[in-house]
Amino acid sequence: MTKVGAVIVAAGQSTRMAGIDKTFAPVMGIPLVSHTLHRFQLSPRVHQVVLVLAKDSLVQGRRLVQDGNYSKVTDVCVGGRRRQDSVRLGLDLLSACDWVIVHDGARPCFDDAMLQRGLEAATQCGSAVAGMPVKDTIKLVSPNQLVEETPERSRLWAAQTPQVFRRQLLIDAYNQATDEVATDEAQLVEQLGHPVSVIPGWPMNFKITTADDFTMAQAVLDSLPKKSLRSLHPFADERPGFLED
Repeated sequence: MTKVGAVIVAAGQSTRMAGIDKTFAPVMGIPLVSHTLHRFQLSPRVHQVVLVLAKDSLVQGRRLVQDGNYSKVTDVCVGGRRRQDSVRLGLDLLSACDWVIVHDGARPCFDDAMLQRGLEAATQCGSAVAGMPVKDTIKLVSPNQLVEETPERSRLWAAQTPQVFRRQLLIDAYNQATDEVATDEAQLVEQLGHPVSVIPGWPMNFKITTADDFTMAQAVLDSLPKKSLRSLHPFADERPGFLED
């Protein structure tokens, strides 16, 4: 049986949140990362999950996993200095998985269909990332704020997560990576010269980075099917009825 593991990375410093760890900030009365964990918990395609957190959030994260009954989460670990370091630490804790899904903990507005599309596309070439075509005109700007180039917009996509990889391919990418900062795991695979497939994401599958994003995320999540959120989240009892479909 093909096994799928997931690394949910939420080890950032939340620098744009005035010192608040957005990972545990409430959305609809439930910690942000719980929404993300919930969708992986319910997915029949995912067998194991590793949650990667900032050091100061480790105890709180382990308590959340226990209280939320997230049985697929086998490890909660401390992240590294860079995002790529955090993902690698989570990757090392996955056991006997054939495929790896990397997803941002602060990107809760996705569904199981997106995971399925990613896995199906990755079986064709070994890797796949969710993304959206760029609608705005993009300018390449110099350090002194002068436009250097206007890339052809029709070929530009904004990358999202989930990103799906054959596990050994991702390990190989990390083993051969340089010290250069990679903004996502697909970049490391690209550096191997390996193709990366792009699947349609969703405009609302945005990463929460500012306080204003929470208002938008709440509206989006409120429109998605809840499917047993109450049984997974004891926190929901504080607001009876709001989780019912």
